[in-house]
Amino acid sequence: MRPTSSTPRVLQAAPLHALAAVAVALAVALAGCAGPAPQTPPSRAGAVSAELPLDTPAPAPRPGELSNAALARDFRELSFALETGRALPVFTRFEGPVTVSVAGAVPANAPAELDRLTARLRTEAGIAIGTGLGGANRITLDFVPKRLLQAEVPGAACFVVPNVTDWADYRARRRDRATDWTTQTVRRDATVFIPAEASPQELRDCLHEEVSQALGPLNDLYRLPDSIWNDDNFQAVLTRHDMLILRATYAPELHSGMSEAEVAARLPAVLGRINPTGGPVTALPADPTPPRFAQAIETAFGPGSPARRKAAAARAVAIARAEGWSDSRTGFALFALGRLSLKDDPQAALSAFHAAGAIFRATPGAAVQAAHVDMQLAALALSSGRPAEARALSARAIPPARAAENAALTATLFMIRAEACAALGDSAGARAAWLDSQHWARYGFGSDAAVRARATEVAALAEAGAQLN
Repeated sequence: MRPTSSTPRVLQAAPLHALAAVAVALAVALAGCAGPAPQTPPSRAGAVSAELPLDTPAPAPRPGELSNAALARDFRELSFALETGRALPVFTRFEGPVTVSVAGAVPANAPAELDRLTARLRTEAGIAIGTGLGGANRITLDFVPKRLLQAEVPGAACFVVPNVTDWADYRARRRDRATDWTTQTVRRDATVFIPAEASPQELRDCLHEEVSQALGPLNDLYRLPDSIWNDDNFQAVLTRHDMLILRATYAPELHSGMSEAEVAARLPAVLGRINPTGGPVTALPADPTPPRFAQAIETAFGPGSPARRKAAAARAVAIARAEGWSDSRTGFALFALGRLSLKDDPQAALSAFHAAGAIFRATPGAAVQAAHVDMQLAALALSSGRPAEARALSARAIPPARAAENAALTATLFMIRAEACAALGDSAGARAAWLDSQHWARYGFGSDAAVRARATEVAALAEAGAQLN
């Protein structure tokens, strides 16, 4: 399930000054971690043909070694539990080729996105998967109005259910044993429910996460920085780590119905074959994320009063420090605390963002997380009258944002860069950055109105900064 409420917003702080307070209020509305800013679905008039910018190829496998010991631990934790913490008694997957079809109010860009995803799954994960109807193993993508999805599952942007054919079937059978993942012994049918009004980027993100979970892991782990199976929503498309997990899932050495012990016994040979540079599979200490940490994060990014949410973020930071973590979980908790400290304690917010950025930059696979922090800091600098700093931060953040295929993040960074260049008298740089922002914005935000709203928000931050000088 891809959550909605855990997506952080682009934030900004400013010095304790009346104009800076206005800038803080504006900044809270800016775009977030993995998705566009508007909380209501934008009009998709004119946006249905938006595509990922043409200079963005299908992502190549990311450099760097992935330890087979770590992959084995990840595989077991991802494959033998649900996001709720419930254990899965046996390993399950589709046995044989899989077909994927679309139904409902299908957006115009959905077939192209699906073709791109299935091509990656065939090439990088070795899964026999294609599009169309028929076959014994089926995944259906059902596009349903967002209001219906949210009425049934308020916290989910999209989700996948086994053994239902469409939305009406899901509503009628949602409490049946057949739709409970813990009762499955083999996978044959699954339906992914996606908002019909989703922007192109939202649609693609849902496809990557939910189709991959229909095929393989059903759990999400906060400790994974370079994986889409993490409810922090930083990673938007399947990563090299994820493709290796999926390749292992469909290895001939494994089959549905195996126990965790049986899978664990075969994983060393599987991972040695598919990731020969990953070293031996050795025992690693357990590194669980306590449920109270997830609960604190969900509260921090969910509904409720600002004070309650900020207290939850502070609690998540305290839990992370008590656990002795120095990984992306601590970075994410600090990110949340920074976001929620902006209005009443901008200096504390700044400190939290700097600490989060340092952790993310030191964590392999967390480059896009660091880019999100830099976006926060760049927005802060822009509204605080420091355009040179805003330009430098956006320049550092744009390459990892592009590499992660996060169009909304990339477009917002280019908008910040354009305003910073204009403030510095660099009209050519401002013009180039503005054109680059438009190159990405339609895919990221989904409509001309949403793009204009984002540009207006960033311009307001720059105006607030100009009045401080």
